[in-house]
Amino acid sequence: MLALMAARQAGLDDPARLRQAERTRRVLSLELNKDRDVERIHGSGINTLDIEPVEGRYMLSGGSDGVIVLYDLENLSRKPSYTCKALFSVGRSHPDVHKFSVETVQWYPHDTGMFTSSSFDKTLKIWDTNTLQPADVFHFEGTVYSHHMSPVATKHCLIAVGTKSPKVQLCDLKSGSSSHILQGHRQEVLAVSWSPRHEYILATGSADGRVKLWDVRRASGCLSTLDQHNGEKSKASSEAANTAHNGRVNGLCYTNDGLHLLTIGTDDRMRLWNSSTGENTLVNYGKVCNESRKGLKFAISCGCNPEFAFVPYGSTIAVYTVFTGELITMLRGHYSTVNCCVFQPHFQ
Repeated sequence: MLALMAARQAGLDDPARLRQAERTRRVLSLELNKDRDVERIHGSGINTLDIEPVEGRYMLSGGSDGVIVLYDLENLSRKPSYTCKALFSVGRSHPDVHKFSVETVQWYPHDTGMFTSSSFDKTLKIWDTNTLQPADVFHFEGTVYSHHMSPVATKHCLIAVGTKSPKVQLCDLKSGSSSHILQGHRQEVLAVSWSPRHEYILATGSADGRVKLWDVRRASGCLSTLDQHNGEKSKASSEAANTAHNGRVNGLCYTNDGLHLLTIGTDDRMRLWNSSTGENTLVNYGKVCNESRKGLKFAISCGCNPEFAFVPYGSTIAVYTVFTGELITMLRGHYSTVNCCVFQPHFQ
């Protein structure tokens, strides 16, 4: 580390290398912080978290009680011991609170003036952060498991929504319409994720064991269906042909550069895919315990070398290297099942 600092000061090395090395060091030394806590507001389990990408300061949480809370992660007191305070909550007494469990919350990617939430009450709500009122509400026929807005889109404002229906629905924030539908899955869609590299490319995972890549500009829609056997028919039964997992696919996450897609299924397997070719890279992560009957929220690091995947694993969080599958450590501290995690690359 000292050699990297000296090289940067002398102008002999790219400053990005020092930043990358420091982020990697911090991940490898992660442990439960005894001096920092988060104010407890939720009365039941927390299903989803999201930290806004603009400042990395504000965090949303959604609970199984339908409550949404916004926290300020900044330590303004500058004291070593600090509790992150809740700035506001959409509690049970709020007139627009979700009736059932909140499954996904997400900030608008470009500023903190808006965020979205979806719930088992069959709605997707678009919230104005300043007034804490829903600017729009989309209604669906079935339970909503997951939704996602593209982090890089400049030419569309589409939100992909996975529901109990096998059809993926696209909600347009500009028009308020949700008429665009992607058909191809056979069972409910548990996970959706836009590519951080191409604004029109969408990945979806379903209870039918399939992961599909879509180009939403195309009439046919589906670009490819990921195959765990890479097309080798001799290894695949007729039922397993063109499936990504031998169970429900309930987690999707792109690497930060968008070149690879990480998927997780109830077959207790995690797989890494080349997002350009759709090829299974055959990285072996071993058994990844996954008993969730709905979407599983996991995270991938940003700006580290190597990159790391943080995966809820029972009451712990397993940390793997993305491209080798090595289990680095298990983060312990929770007393019950971990439902979600989020990576904050800017916090020291």
